[in-house]
Amino acid sequence: MTTQFDELSTTSKETSTSTVRSQEDSIEVTKEVKLFAFCAALNSCNLGFDIGVYTGASSLIQDDLGLSDTELEIFIGSINFFAIIGALGSAWFSDQYGRLHTFKMSAYIFNIGILFTIFAQGYWSLMIGRFFIGIGVGTGFAIDPIYIAEISPAVHRGGLVTWSELATNFGIVLGFTSLLAYSPLSDGLQWRVMVGTGGILPLVMIYLSSYVMIESPRWLVAKNRTEEAEQNLTRIYPEGFAVTDVLEEIQESLIEEKRAQQNLGWGVFWNPPPAIKRMLLVGIGAAGAQQIVGIDAIQYYLVQILDDAGIEGDYEQAGWLIFLGVLKFCFIFVAIKVFDTLGRRPLFFISLTGMIIALLVLAFNFYGSKYDSVTLMSLGLYLVMFTIGMGPGSWLIPSEVFSTNIRAKAMSIATVTNRLVATIVSTTTLTAKNTIGFGTYFLILAGCCVLVLLFYIHVVPETKGKHLEEMTHYFAEITNDQSVLELESRVSQIGDPTTPLLSGNGRERTYV
Repeated sequence: MTTQFDELSTTSKETSTSTVRSQEDSIEVTKEVKLFAFCAALNSCNLGFDIGVYTGASSLIQDDLGLSDTELEIFIGSINFFAIIGALGSAWFSDQYGRLHTFKMSAYIFNIGILFTIFAQGYWSLMIGRFFIGIGVGTGFAIDPIYIAEISPAVHRGGLVTWSELATNFGIVLGFTSLLAYSPLSDGLQWRVMVGTGGILPLVMIYLSSYVMIESPRWLVAKNRTEEAEQNLTRIYPEGFAVTDVLEEIQESLIEEKRAQQNLGWGVFWNPPPAIKRMLLVGIGAAGAQQIVGIDAIQYYLVQILDDAGIEGDYEQAGWLIFLGVLKFCFIFVAIKVFDTLGRRPLFFISLTGMIIALLVLAFNFYGSKYDSVTLMSLGLYLVMFTIGMGPGSWLIPSEVFSTNIRAKAMSIATVTNRLVATIVSTTTLTAKNTIGFGTYFLILAGCCVLVLLFYIHVVPETKGKHLEEMTHYFAEITNDQSVLELESRVSQIGDPTTPLLSGNGRERTYV
């Protein structure tokens, strides 16, 4: 009887899911979904502004407060470490109190950090501000794509989630622009006004999350508030759409997630079977590789690089920062278009090859006459090549290779790895510059890009057009490990969630 019930439930679930997907394939994005996604993207714009504003303000802060290079790079790079705390805390807070309250909490914490920063009179008061800003940044980066994904019809989810990436880069451009906009002010006042301007958008986010945006239907279902969830779904989908089927699919997916969490604890990551070990190598490796290539070293210290290359005028630097920011922003649209047509691996190969060339030219230019035009062209090429491949693609790969039963935990590890590597890179850049010079440093980054390119050639598979089930079978096949397939099948069954999971040789293997 249990088997018959399981088969009947599974058939019903598959029928419900296929019905929803067949309906969604033909619907268009409603105006309200676009509005909600735009509001969430504004939060990312604010986070991007913070990145851009400190690129321009860092040297002003150093001169005004008398910071050493070591203090400056720790101040700048520590945001990546503090963001880890924010991202991890965001997961618990958003599950407990909802997505909208998380947006508000992120904004409040962010503005507390801004207040500490703009009134700072020394290094440690700056670091207190940086701590709060880092928490706010980490919380925001974690909640934005989750919220957009949960209020979007599945067929349009990928395109709408990219709004967050677009908004981040647009915010970077605005941050660069602030250096030019406030340049008439004295140095001690200029950087404080630049940083203080970043407090405007958090106030806007508090208003939007209080009066405009809706709560995630998925979170409402998880809290057994199904009537509210259904009301919000009617605002997301066109009039006449069968939102009750969507509601059932959400309920079923939450049941599967809960079962996976009960059956599969953190122990699987300490002693993973071969297929999962290979998944982790690919997904976590891709996340870490994004930062190993030096994007934070280049992006945060553009002013210092321009200074060292002889481009020292305030207006000239601000103009080139804006140009480089706009260039990077424009090529995001190229990446969005070609990732699903050309494929992942070819774009990574093009991206990394272009970055290697840019860094080599940049390095030898710094060894030689430091021509302005060569420096600017090399920086532009590096940022463009990063944007069309390593930027968005390094997060796409983890989302496409982790099997359902490990995805949430594996993505957390990938995010922490990415931020830790970013912390190490961004807190050592000026020390490396003072010790070995930018020329040698860029050669080292070029070498890192070569290693990452070899990693993508020999380890990372093509994921374009492949379903998660296909990727799981791929890893099972190349490692000759069928236990991962049994694990996936076992977790997805309707039945006792405490039933032991089996290893490939038939012995019980329960991960806790």
